[in-house]
Amino acid sequence: MNPIFRTSSRFLVVAAAALAATFGTVYAAGESAPASAPGWHGAHHGHGPFGMRRLEALHAQLHLTPQQETKWQDAIAAMKQNREAMHANHEKMRQEFSAARQQSILDLDALHAAHQQFQEQESQLHEKTATTWLAFYDSLNDQQKTTVSTAIKQQFAKMEARREKMREHWEHHHHSGAASDAAPAQ
Repeated sequence: MNPIFRTSSRFLVVAAAALAATFGTVYAAGESAPASAPGWHGAHHGHGPFGMRRLEALHAQLHLTPQQETKWQDAIAAMKQNREAMHANHEKMRQEFSAARQQSILDLDALHAAHQQFQEQESQLHEKTATTWLAFYDSLNDQQKTTVSTAIKQQFAKMEARREKMREHWEHHHHSGAASDAAPAQ
């Protein structure tokens, strides 16, 4: 893959993630996921009560008009509905792979087709969610967009700091592991 395309793709993924995180992934997850839940739904990723407070604070800062509030609520409703559909898709995929493991000979063509269908459905759901949030964002005035932009930039900075910390941890772990492997046994 072309390195420039790969970098551009990564930037778009990060931008989409920041947009989703800023505009409500934490809102929906905070209502349904416990703050201590592991993985992407835990407080570690901003989906617990702190994420809710941050999003509610942003919502309050925007001082939305009735039309903007309607778009906000539409985006939240679409996000919640699409999130539930994604959870159902994940469960269906998990069940299909679990059933496939029981077979003595795997049907890799069927597994691949199921995975492709899963990815297409996920992509469509992500696009629906993004479209509703973009419609909301497009309804904002310049001052409101500045407030949102600041929040997204803060999210970018947090994501970058987290990525840097993980990279440093990996390098430390990788180099210390390599040093112990290189040490001769006595």
